[in-house]
Amino acid sequence: MPVFIEVKNLTVDFDGLKALKNVNLKINEGEVVGILGKSGSGKTILMHVLRGTESFENISGEVIYHLARCEKCGYIERPSRVGQKCPVCGETLESFKADFIKLSLYDPVRKDITKRIAIMLQRTFALYGDERVLVNVINSLNEIGYKGDDAMKKAVELLEEVNLSHRMMHVARELSGGEKQRVVLARQLVRNPLLLLADEPTGTLDPMTAKLVHEAIIKAVKNYDMSMVLTSHWPEVIEKLADKAILLENGEVVQEGNPLEVSAVFMQSASMVRQDRNVLVGEPIIRVRNLSKRYISVDRGVVRAVDNISFEVKEGEIFGLVGVSGAGKTTTSKILMGILPPTSGEVEVRIGDEWVDMTKLGVDNKGRATKYMGFLHQEYGLYTHSSVIDNLTESISLDLPFELGVRKAVITLKAAGFEEDKAKSILPKMTDEMSEGERHRIALAQVLIKEPRIVIMDEPTGTMDPITKVAVTNSILKAREEIGETFVIVSHDMDFVNEICDRVALMRDGKIVDIGQPKNVLSQLTEEEKIKAAEEI
Repeated sequence: MPVFIEVKNLTVDFDGLKALKNVNLKINEGEVVGILGKSGSGKTILMHVLRGTESFENISGEVIYHLARCEKCGYIERPSRVGQKCPVCGETLESFKADFIKLSLYDPVRKDITKRIAIMLQRTFALYGDERVLVNVINSLNEIGYKGDDAMKKAVELLEEVNLSHRMMHVARELSGGEKQRVVLARQLVRNPLLLLADEPTGTLDPMTAKLVHEAIIKAVKNYDMSMVLTSHWPEVIEKLADKAILLENGEVVQEGNPLEVSAVFMQSASMVRQDRNVLVGEPIIRVRNLSKRYISVDRGVVRAVDNISFEVKEGEIFGLVGVSGAGKTTTSKILMGILPPTSGEVEVRIGDEWVDMTKLGVDNKGRATKYMGFLHQEYGLYTHSSVIDNLTESISLDLPFELGVRKAVITLKAAGFEEDKAKSILPKMTDEMSEGERHRIALAQVLIKEPRIVIMDEPTGTMDPITKVAVTNSILKAREEIGETFVIVSHDMDFVNEICDRVALMRDGKIVDIGQPKNVLSQLTEEEKIKAAEEI
């Protein structure tokens, strides 16, 4: 591929301190270049120079963009398009060079180039915090001339591009850090960018969330045929995403080449902990501390339904509350959902980066969290004389035009385990025409289409036959894989939780007796509990 950007002898001086020293770098069209280095090595300064939207008082060298440009209307394209027709006016695109060091910050050509450069910065989200995700993207589209239905359709497409269509109706400030980064990416893709500058975009995210952001970035780079420059202090990120890498130390390039080789050199010079490649879940999203629920019974006196329990559930985790009937697991789940108030203790749910106290009433407390939580009862209630599409849209007052509601329904049914063709074919059918396993997946989709962050499922397998159980198991796993939902599974079906859960808490007489890997925890069931649990299935 042709050279897209040439950096020659680039030096940036701040009050006698050289942030960059004679940096030389070539970036080819469509190439992903990774920049490794410790904090203060010059990575971010290099990214800002490449971005070209700010001036530096003491800067020298060359930063040359090789482009195809239309002399008549000024339209610019990647260099491989030289000789092709301009999509705007039909003239021939000609070879063109622009040096950001020589061009004025206010030069029209420089401005045209910077408009085609997308940037993602670490924790700098620049979103309309009180607006919905969809509106955030629509606002960016409005700025470049999209209006009305065209803007909405394009915004939905962009959110699909970054795997965030399941959060389009959420308020931006209540997203997690990784989700905010993907909204930022969607807003940047509005530019139809030639270059993406990603400066530590996942530096403060947990591994699971970072993985989702990385997948969205790479998908966008391929779909938009972009070049990308990515900085990180984590070698795994560069190894996975970059075609080639450079290592910066004190503003100088000390190594360039294969990402694995550059990473190895960096590891020798940096004392750090490598990320665990096997981590699949994020930071805690539910925190329970010293939770109790007591009832007064005429026959039994004080009943301790939940007795001073504490646990955490991590984002993206499938967490099981297990035990025989009367153990306290269903009461615990209802307290988590805000259906029952606790007698004492703490229950907190993380919305975005903020913790919400579920024991306090009001729209700014419990009400803020419950709208992002879904509860699927064992006896779920579909509208049996309504079509699948009506169950998924009109029945929950989904505020989208019908065409987009259909698209949203299909996306959600896929997340619940249906193949796309099957999802489309069942939309006009009545739910009573579906099998039990299909109805359960539709019920799960009815919860997921409301875009919850947390889904609590009460005895999801009930009295199902083995084939239907497999379908339900796959639908939960698919939803976790597709949209990263967190599940709390309440069940006495020990085989089911052993197969599906990452961790389980075993409850007995209102207390948690153990938390850990399903196999280890379930081994502590007594023979009496095993027999009782089997009878209850």
